[in-house]
Amino acid sequence: MKRRIYRQLLEWKRRGAAKPLLVLGARQVGKTYVIKEFCRREFAATETITLSERPDIVALFAEAIPTERKVKRLQLLLGHAVDFESTVLFFDEVQVSEDFIESLKFFAEDPTPYQIICAGSLLGVSLARFSKSFPVGKVELLRLAPMDFPEYLSALGQDALWDEILQHSAQRAQLPAPLHEHCLDLYRCYLWVGGMPEAVANLIAHDIDPLRTDRGILDAISESYLADMSKHILTPMEAARIQAVYRSLPSQLGNASRKFQYAEVRAGARARDYASALSWLVASEIVRCVTMVSTPTSPLRAYERDGFFKLFLNDTGLLCQLAGVRAAAVLFDHDMPFRGAIAENYVACQLAARGVPLFYWRDDNNAEIDFVMDTDEGVIPLEVKAGIRVKSASLEAYRSRFDPPYVIRFSTRNFGSKGGVVSLPLYAAASLCPGSEV
Repeated sequence: MKRRIYRQLLEWKRRGAAKPLLVLGARQVGKTYVIKEFCRREFAATETITLSERPDIVALFAEAIPTERKVKRLQLLLGHAVDFESTVLFFDEVQVSEDFIESLKFFAEDPTPYQIICAGSLLGVSLARFSKSFPVGKVELLRLAPMDFPEYLSALGQDALWDEILQHSAQRAQLPAPLHEHCLDLYRCYLWVGGMPEAVANLIAHDIDPLRTDRGILDAISESYLADMSKHILTPMEAARIQAVYRSLPSQLGNASRKFQYAEVRAGARARDYASALSWLVASEIVRCVTMVSTPTSPLRAYERDGFFKLFLNDTGLLCQLAGVRAAAVLFDHDMPFRGAIAENYVACQLAARGVPLFYWRDDNNAEIDFVMDTDEGVIPLEVKAGIRVKSASLEAYRSRFDPPYVIRFSTRNFGSKGGVVSLPLYAAASLCPGSEV
């Protein structure tokens, strides 16, 4: 499957691969697969070392000996010499060893041209709680999310369709009605299946019939997330709280404001009791955190309101499964209350996958804008509507108060622009982002 991160990996190689590369992302998003494909295609040889399966190598990096000696002993443990000039070293599951991560500094500084890529399912959590000396400035970081809508279309052999969507998005020109409806069908299918590579591959194996897909795949991924919540924790109580927050996500998104409420996790719950659990989920990239700003002014991060935020799941397929949504409700666009939460979660994922910081705005009179985005043209409000009904008192209040250059409204309507309101169909959400090609 074609993934956008492949180009970023190529850029790392073209820059000489001088610094070790750390690839972060939640479990099952395709990190190991895409890195192995990259190594196989772009290097003469690859040495793959999964640290969770090699306690002997983990123990080696815990020893206080020079890097040169570690490298010699590493080759002895591997059972053969390594030509470092032509071989890329892929260390997987590196979250099990802080000593190894700390040692990356010395690999970067060594005159030997080491080419090192690292990945790990809970690497983000490990780095957030790193107790040793992190090699700041000596490593590069990349993030991989579940497949976004353009990558999903590419996997379905629809690259030309995304190019058409990009063109019409730039021109604000309507797609022919049959093509627009076809794109909406693909969008609804994506909502149901999600962007986990295994789930998308299963959809393709079933001739792109979402009703025949194996939902057990998503159940297994969700269970693996729950199992991971007992790893890299401070106390057993923290693991229970992480799981409780995760299971509460459907009810969090089901409330009218979508604002995270501790009472939805447990009656009487307090923010201080769940701060660590929330940070674990965000660092693991299982959830996306959208923080509230009091004033939609650049830089948005300067106007964040402490304690006001929304949490979205990293994949709409997982959200539908966790919430117990029926296939027909999504695929046939039934007018159910939770439909808006799914659409908003989808847009959050599309923006986050392209590295767009996530913020929303709300005032004291309960006027709220789903997302606000800092651009060269100013802060642009983004309103998300799950269907064709697009009237929004909050958007009008925002326009009257802040006079943005224009506003963007996502819905199931076709492309268009009128009176300072840009209409974008939901399937075109990723077209707003930098590097919007696949």
